Amino acid sequence: MAIRHITRFGIQRKIVANMTSESWKTIPHVCYTYEPDITKFQAAFKEYSEKHKDDEYRVTFNGVMLKTISEGLKAAPEMNAHIHFEKKLVRGKITTFDNIDISVPWPLPDGSMMTINMKDMGNKSLEEIGKLSADINRKLANTNLTEALYSVSIHDTIKALKRGHFIKAALRIIGAKTQKRHRVVTLKGKEKKAYDAIPATDKITREDLAQGTFLVSNVGNLARGLRGEASVLMIIPPMVCALAVCAIQRRPIVVTDENGEEKIDIRTILPLTICFDHRALDFAEVAPFIRKLEEIFENPEIILGE
Repeated sequence: MAIRHITRFGIQRKIVANMTSESWKTIPHVCYTYEPDITKFQAAFKEYSEKHKDDEYRVTFNGVMLKTISEGLKAAPEMNAHIHFEKKLVRGKITTFDNIDISVPWPLPDGSMMTINMKDMGNKSLEEIGKLSADINRKLANTNLTEALYSVSIHDTIKALKRGHFIKAALRIIGAKTQKRHRVVTLKGKEKKAYDAIPATDKITREDLAQGTFLVSNVGNLARGLRGEASVLMIIPPMVCALAVCAIQRRPIVVTDENGEEKIDIRTILPLTICFDHRALDFAEVAPFIRKLEEIFENPEIILGE
């Protein structure tokens, strides 16, 4: 068999591989695809965008969806949580949070991704969400991906040592800094000094990459124009939920007209895949989230205010 190319794991792929392995090894995933009709919602957003096209901070459809999802989580607070479970002792706890901190995989100019913690989304207006998104892009322009992720890795290693996980911590260090072909190459000398001199307010730091309380992945942004939808999405522990926003599609569906008659019409559909940890949640606790989104899609003024 002819080998075309071998790509060694960089730090980003190491972190993703480790999280993915832990997720599928420990979490019993339950996934549900919700396919709302957003015809009215999308039309209202287009009107809103036109009215606010000269605003300092542009509100994207992704920003509006994050606001919508945050409102849904207020109706289903059990989804905005972390779980801690000890399998051997069969004991655990679920911690729900007032703050809605949404982890969002953010596309970088080189095609890679970095998961950013967008904090306190439940209390942010659309304008504030637009401002936060612009600020993240500004800081990313000054950020070295490897340095940012390595600081997270070091922090996690120290936490493992404090918890007595000595073997786990030792293997992390060996994997990161031994064997030339697999070593994580960080900045040195003058480059390191210059990077460290950049203020924390001007670059992505470990705090920006900390675990959120809920994960939202905009799959549709990468699959725009393609048919299909996500069927399963990785839940990042200790979070108990993850949601994929899939590509907007035009589909024929059955609708009821003003005379109460059913007919087939072409409508705008936005598939949303919701995955939850069955150790922490049952579908009954997820249903209020879906009902709230359904209400917003039917009444866009709840979010857009116009």
